[in-house]
Amino acid sequence: MIIALFPNEKKESSFALGIEIRKFLETKGVTVVAEDEKASKIGAKLLSSVDPKKVDFLIAMGGDGTLLRITHAFAHLDAPILGINLGHLGFMADVPSTDIYPSLTDLLEKKYTIDHRVALNAHVRNETLYAVNDIVLHRAQNYSLIELSIHVDGIYINTFVADGVILATPNGSTAYSLAAGGPILSPSLDAIVITPICPHTISNRPIVLTADHKIEIKYLSPYNPIDVRADGLSATTLHPEQSVKIERSSKSFKLVNLHRHEYFATLRSKLGWSGKLK
Repeated sequence: MIIALFPNEKKESSFALGIEIRKFLETKGVTVVAEDEKASKIGAKLLSSVDPKKVDFLIAMGGDGTLLRITHAFAHLDAPILGINLGHLGFMADVPSTDIYPSLTDLLEKKYTIDHRVALNAHVRNETLYAVNDIVLHRAQNYSLIELSIHVDGIYINTFVADGVILATPNGSTAYSLAAGGPILSPSLDAIVITPICPHTISNRPIVLTADHKIEIKYLSPYNPIDVRADGLSATTLHPEQSVKIERSSKSFKLVNLHRHEYFATLRSKLGWSGKLK
């Protein structure tokens, strides 16, 4: 078995932990690789020295942001990813630092399932952006609200006058979309939520669609270009009268779901829900 381990360069302590995790995995017969420029810091082999197709798992050390960075930076690695959280509890990086080695033992003993979660592609001109969480259109440097018309499968839905609009997967429904008033979607759903950002009228509400729909958003305002951003990482611009087309990606997001960690328990903890259990 080959596992790629990704310490968080912004957390120096993650390298010391990475050494311990590498040692633990090697005692179980696992070959541990890491990014070439970081491999020596944890005593791992160079990622470039192995066939990418033979990497069985990716382990992200940090938080949800670290996990997203790895997904974008190493898109050629099609292996499922497991997140070890070194900060605040994450929805994707849900292995707490207090439960690392029992969780890794479960991984090696195959006590897990692989979630194949919805991901999105956004097509702008000759560019394609890939998103695990969300595609965000934002007014960027414009001082005024912008007009964005929405078509679903060629049928006109509405024109939002807002700061922008978020198209989120169930995975991303607990991120920016949630902060903008969008609903929480179970990660097992094949769905996309369209959430306006600070709309001009309160009649504009989030819309949930099945993930097989094709969405086209046209920028109508005669202003400066606006931002189109995927997961807050890759980005492009949209000029007046140009459109972005969003659809379900053929490449799903593969997340390791250990049986010892449960999504709704993470949800309760993350959102601070404290109701009584009867």
